[in-house]
Amino acid sequence: MKPETFAADRTLIEALEKLSQPVACPEGRTLFIQGEIASGLYILEQGEAALVLESPAGRAVMCLHAGSGSLLGLPGVVGSEPYTMTAMVSKGSEVGFVTRGDFEKLVNAEPSLYPGVLQVLAAEVRSARRALCDT
Repeated sequence: MKPETFAADRTLIEALEKLSQPVACPEGRTLFIQGEIASGLYILEQGEAALVLESPAGRAVMCLHAGSGSLLGLPGVVGSEPYTMTAMVSKGSEVGFVTRGDFEKLVNAEPSLYPGVLQVLAAEVRSARRALCDT
């Protein structure tokens, strides 16, 4: 399956990278779990990630694959809601983490970044719709 890209424009990515902390992924890693409080977002700088949505019974309902340049966890951060999917990255991926507080300060200080945020959210919605139609 071809990875989707939930990538923002370069201006947003660069602004987020300045605030990000590296996340070690030598053996792959689960970045966040569906239902956890959204503590921040992840920049998938290199590698791939699987995003899995499970039913209340624990059955995988949808799986999306994200490629390099994607922002992961953005819907939960923007909506101040728990993560709606579980995100796992492949071995050797390069990932940066931006706290929800730092993200909020950034977009409030630079409202011109909001269109880039909306672009990523729209890409995730389109990918989810395509995945639902493929099942």
